[in-house]
Amino acid sequence: QVTVEDENTLVIKSSAKRKREGEGCKYIRLERRSPQKLMRRFRLPENANVSAISAKCENGVLRVVVEKHPPPPKPKSFQVAIS
Repeated sequence: QVTVEDENTLVIKSSAKRKREGEGCKYIRLERRSPQKLMRRFRLPENANVSAISAKCENGVLRVVVEKHPPPPKPKSFQVAIS
């Protein structure tokens, strides 16, 4: 589960059970030794576009994409002739 709280905190929660290694499942890295709930919080930058966050889980890898708002346009300066 991927959610955004308080408009600047990304929260990732998981409570999936793992298969035993004898069932043909091998791990490169385990987050915890026993099957427990997992929760991580990440503070988002101020220029993050919260409405355009996407998440995809593929082959056991969760990929979360946070897009940025485009920077505001810089004000144009021009010279005024003094007569």
